[in-house]
Amino acid sequence: MPSVPQKAQTEDSTSFDPDVFFGSWAKGDLTPPYDNDFRKFIIRGFGLQLNDTYGYRATAEVTLLQAQTYVEFGRQGTLHKWYVDENGEQRPPPPAVDIAAYTDIFRPTTSTANAIKGLLSNAKKSSIRADVAKHIQSLYQPPAVDRKIIVSKSKTHVNPYFDLLAWFNQNLEWAGPEANTVKIKHSHPTLPVLFHHFGCVCPSYESLEIIRQVAKGRSIIDLGSGNGYWTYMLRRRRDGKDKMEVIPIDNGISEWRTVWIGDTLEMDGVKWLNGNVGLEFTTKMIEGYKGTTIIIAGSQNGNGFTAFASELIVDWFAREKPEWEKVCQVPLPSFAGKDEALFVFERHNA
Repeated sequence: MPSVPQKAQTEDSTSFDPDVFFGSWAKGDLTPPYDNDFRKFIIRGFGLQLNDTYGYRATAEVTLLQAQTYVEFGRQGTLHKWYVDENGEQRPPPPAVDIAAYTDIFRPTTSTANAIKGLLSNAKKSSIRADVAKHIQSLYQPPAVDRKIIVSKSKTHVNPYFDLLAWFNQNLEWAGPEANTVKIKHSHPTLPVLFHHFGCVCPSYESLEIIRQVAKGRSIIDLGSGNGYWTYMLRRRRDGKDKMEVIPIDNGISEWRTVWIGDTLEMDGVKWLNGNVGLEFTTKMIEGYKGTTIIIAGSQNGNGFTAFASELIVDWFAREKPEWEKVCQVPLPSFAGKDEALFVFERHNA
């Protein structure tokens, strides 16, 4: 099988090592930029030069210095325009306590269901917090009780991406997605930096545990694995005494400054599945899939950010592949202006 001739690395760094990074994070030697110096955090965390001028390309292109400048601009102009009223005018920013309540939904030390209920029960009427809680609750579908998927709380789970997003939530005054988030077409200029170092979507402790337990010891094929952060996180989980087998596959089109794993198979996912699993595919990967379980991390609104360009994931499945049933949909920690979730689909009578 062809594979990317690389190792886990950050471009222009001679010191980055994923295990060392996570070890430093676990010990508290490396933390989010509570001093609001995002540029210094990236330089220190990934072992970059102080005069770094790398151009981070995603929704736009920025350097670390430019990204830091936007952090320091705060809410000037429309930089924090995440919530608008019926006239399109920007609503007053949510208070820090409401931002923290949204963030707490995804902490490994909380119950997601209870945190969502608390988000709504303690919200003031007509507040951003109330709108966010109603939106998340309306879409929340944890695994059915009879599936016996139990996500126990953890005090030892390490997830630098989530901790960084928790800091961003407060810094960018983001209290979570609501129904009108689908209309938000802009993002914050720091987003390309996050993409390059951590990936497009942040895993939560709950989502990783759901994947582990749904897999039931089966190998996991991470199609579109990007820079490998999800694969790296999944490999840190254990199914009993054994580590999970995760096979990362990516076509290599996107550029990543940081790569968390060194064994990504660089090829088209359809071709790999056809050659290694004996599957028959048509024009879309899902249409000819012969397996029993599909898990997707992507947008749960219609903005086309990390899902289909013109419709919801669930609507596409309902119309095109009715033999697949959505058995789970849980929110993922989303960057400002985004609305991400983990979906689990299973084939009927599988």
